[in-house]
Amino acid sequence: MVAEANTPLVQKWNNAISAYEKDFKKWEARVDKILKRYRDESRTQNANTTAKFNILWSNVQTIVPAVFARLPKPDVSRRFRDNDPVGRVAALILERALDFEIEHYPDYRAAMKNSVYDRFLPGRGVAWIRYEPHISTVPGVEDDGVQVTEDADATAAPEVQEAESLDYECAPTDYVHWKDFLHGPGRCWEEVPFVGRKVYMRKAALQERFGKVAEARGYTIDQIPLDTKPEEQKRGGYQDSGEYEACIYEIWDKTTGKAIWLSKSVPILLDELDDPLELEQFFPCPKPLYATLTTDSLVPVPDFTLYQDQANTLDLICDRIERLIQALQVKGVHDAAIPELARLFTEAGNTDLIPVKNWAAFTEKQGLKGAIDIVDLTPIFNALTAAYSAMEQQKAQVYEITGLSDIVRGQGDAAETATAQKLKGQYASLRLKAMQGEVSQFAAELLQLKAQVICKFFQPQTIAQIAAVEQLSDADKPHVPAAIALLKDNKLSDFRIEVSADSLVQIDEDAEKEQATELVGAIGKFMSEAATMPPEAAPFMAELLKWVVARYKIGKSIEGAIDQFADQAKQKAANPQPAAKDPAVEKQELIEQGKQAALQAEQTQERERFMAEQAAEQQRIQQEQAFEKERFQAETQREMMAQEREESRQRMEAALQAQADEAQRRFEALQADTDRKFELLMERMRADTELRKAEMGQETTLASAEISAQAAKDRSEAKE
Repeated sequence: MVAEANTPLVQKWNNAISAYEKDFKKWEARVDKILKRYRDESRTQNANTTAKFNILWSNVQTIVPAVFARLPKPDVSRRFRDNDPVGRVAALILERALDFEIEHYPDYRAAMKNSVYDRFLPGRGVAWIRYEPHISTVPGVEDDGVQVTEDADATAAPEVQEAESLDYECAPTDYVHWKDFLHGPGRCWEEVPFVGRKVYMRKAALQERFGKVAEARGYTIDQIPLDTKPEEQKRGGYQDSGEYEACIYEIWDKTTGKAIWLSKSVPILLDELDDPLELEQFFPCPKPLYATLTTDSLVPVPDFTLYQDQANTLDLICDRIERLIQALQVKGVHDAAIPELARLFTEAGNTDLIPVKNWAAFTEKQGLKGAIDIVDLTPIFNALTAAYSAMEQQKAQVYEITGLSDIVRGQGDAAETATAQKLKGQYASLRLKAMQGEVSQFAAELLQLKAQVICKFFQPQTIAQIAAVEQLSDADKPHVPAAIALLKDNKLSDFRIEVSADSLVQIDEDAEKEQATELVGAIGKFMSEAATMPPEAAPFMAELLKWVVARYKIGKSIEGAIDQFADQAKQKAANPQPAAKDPAVEKQELIEQGKQAALQAEQTQERERFMAEQAAEQQRIQQEQAFEKERFQAETQREMMAQEREESRQRMEAALQAQADEAQRRFEALQADTDRKFELLMERMRADTELRKAEMGQETTLASAEISAQAAKDRSEAKE
């Protein structure tokens, strides 16, 4: 039985899968934490109210568009630029086919975008190439043969043969989740013996994929349990929904040249094929997009790991800033004997006055100064300023680690010159250019795999259809059959498939327009110069024109017409039309040719002189512009410095004036307080004087009364 024979092999691969999972367990746990931080899940899950600064999200959202913002433009060309019209048309057809594949189907864009995000979050982005033919069954012709047997049924209906028809075919690009990819042991990618991925299938998909091979290999589809779910769906709370799937491992072993499919829950191989795609490097995936690697391990180090300490410090500073801002409030206390003061900040509006009872007693306590006291906000403000400064320093450290300078993030100092910002941008973008190169190489390798699948498996009519060969120029159409045959011979080593890094991050329509204008100008100048050459130089000039046009990428579409023109020029040069001429006429022509040559030489000299003068004038203008620019920058800086000095002087004068006004106000308040106290003292003295006068008057009256009484008593005694 095939199932029994495959049991040791299945055990071998199960051990290899378990070894990979053991080696990458710590990395996967680390990535889970990084993704939770990126999505800020700790705030919602733990009801955490502390403020955070998500520098991870900010950096990823800045870097990803800088390395991948649009679909790449494949560039397919002949490896050697020989005079090969069939090879040139074949390269053009393959380029148009690849362009159709990546623009017509959304899978390539999605795979590239997800892989780039995986590069900057988990640290490893993977994509996978497949060949997918879509075949439908159509009714065939009736079988009108006669069965010459004794059991022949004359009334039986004729059998109808069913035929298969190819509807369309494509080469999909699958994104492989970072937890679904696995590979064999190796210190570097070149040492990896096998690659694999997890594919999650439901019952219908299992029947479609393994239904025909299950019986031959000794198992049934029902033996494959639906007992797992994709990793990215386990977080969504679908564990008990019942929508489980079978986890199928697809492994490509380079050492044996075989691709196998197995399930860890079934002790048999589900399928085994010999090199299904026949790719040059065997693996159906390019080298993954890796973050930081060393030459002794393929376990990537995510970028966030390198600056997680600074990110934690940023979170701490951000939380403290939030608390300081909450504490930055106007608060204080007031005299409970004056309840009207509580309405001062709650009810009073602009220019509103709050009435106060017992005004005399209120003024005796120095008014508001003596009845209310506000919390001093200066220490809180200073602490907040220091926290903001510390945050900027921590961000600068993060940008230094990650290579994101202020010019890359769209920030800059207005006082810096354009030259300084340009130099800073050049040095700051060194690591960014390296990242762009890695992404462009990944995109190019994906296109190379896709091109191999197209040339190997696509039907000639499919290639012609998706490349729209009917829209090629009339000079290229005769070479189409031979070009497609060349592609079907699988001679992709004769072609170079590249992807420019700039085409991934910026729209280059303006650059194409400039190239088109430059190409037209070059051809026009070349043709005017070629018109003055003798007929014998036509072959050389034709080859030179082809060489010039081949330097321009946009010249591919007109290379056919250029080749046709060059062939005609060669034929005319090879078959001159001699004509008998009169000696006198020939002599006169020679004289005219001499004059014409002299005139042309004079014109050439005049043109060179004019061009030299134009160049000198252009150089002078550029020097003047540079001098004017530097002078303008110097004047601008001088004006800014003068403005800063003036503003500083004004601030100083305002501060001095404020201090003088405060001193004057305090002096006037002191003088008014002194006058008020003096008046109170005088009033008290006058009151004391009046009281003393009254007391003295009363004493005098009493004394007079006593004297009068004594006198009356004396008179009475004298009479007696």
